[in-house]
Amino acid sequence: MPDQEWIKTLEDGRKVKFIYQELPEDGAFITAQLAGNEVVYSVVLTKAGNPLGREDVESHFKGELSGK
Repeated sequence: MPDQEWIKTLEDGRKVKFIYQELPEDGAFITAQLAGNEVVYSVVLTKAGNPLGREDVESHFKGELSGK
């Protein structure tokens, strides 16, 4: 699943855009952005265990996206 982006609707109706990009040497750059929100959560993983699935990427941001 190299270099993908998708939109998911959370249970509370908010939409989140996720981006996953594979980096050299098993790294990954992942982001999550709430629709209409200027805040973007971004993480560089140095040992990602590529390829990551959508559930892996989404679960990484679970705490940031819950209850806001």
